[in-house]
Amino acid sequence: MELYGYFRSSAAYRVRAALNLKGLDYTAVPVSLLSGENKTPAFTAKNPQGFVPYFTDGDISMGQSMAMLEYLEETYPDPALLPRDAAGRARVRQMAGIVACDIHPLDNLRVLKYIKHDLGVTDDQKTAWYHHWIIEGFTALEALLRDSGTGDFCHGDQVSFADLCLVPQVYNAQRFKCPLDDFPNILRIVDNCNRLEAFIQAMPENQPDAT
Repeated sequence: MELYGYFRSSAAYRVRAALNLKGLDYTAVPVSLLSGENKTPAFTAKNPQGFVPYFTDGDISMGQSMAMLEYLEETYPDPALLPRDAAGRARVRQMAGIVACDIHPLDNLRVLKYIKHDLGVTDDQKTAWYHHWIIEGFTALEALLRDSGTGDFCHGDQVSFADLCLVPQVYNAQRFKCPLDDFPNILRIVDNCNRLEAFIQAMPENQPDAT
């Protein structure tokens, strides 16, 4: 297995954690987003979107982190990262989607670079943009986490896709100094996750390309 990624990529972070939780050995292949390595012909020949992460498992290869999580869950089902019941899986996917579909795409590096360099926003405006989407998404997620289905983690007492998406997003929100005091459930769950070795090993500062 190979995982092409960038140490600060939220999407790569969530896949690293999943691989670690499932005890799967893989080779980390750094791809520098800052230098544009992801847009070189050598990389886009693999992933035409020019995004990380990019994942290979033997003859199988794919982009898109959520597709990777689903693939890992179906191919290496133990330990499970989705509940057994359909309602539980839907709840987990809903929470994961708030982060992966609604927050992260608006706050990732390529969007921040575009609004700053192409649209000419100031650094303060860029930060305000980032904080707005974090707070909007986390407000909804925090409300869902008040449900009785929440336990030590987003859904019950077992790590799921929702936690895999949430932890990297909180990491980046804290890096951008986004105020999170209004989200006690989110912070509690992330603290629980970050006590697990699988999440510790997946942290950006513990990656080979961390600078």
